[in-house]
Amino acid sequence: MHTVRRLAYVATVAALTLVTLAGPASAQQLIDAGGDNGGGGLAFVAMAFMVFAIATALFFMDRIRRRRTGG
Repeated sequence: MHTVRRLAYVATVAALTLVTLAGPASAQQLIDAGGDNGGGGLAFVAMAFMVFAIATALFFMDRIRRRRTGG
């Protein structure tokens, strides 16, 4: 009984995750970087935020790895 319940739980979580993550992939262009209405500034801020978030994630992943290996 526990195996069926666990399988149903995993299938539900997988389906919800797929639906959630596939939604933004259908958008072709989330931020318009062209035009005269300041769209380029918003695109730059979004890019700078992504670069900062990726660098922060890499820093913390490396920090955790170093703690585990003791070096």
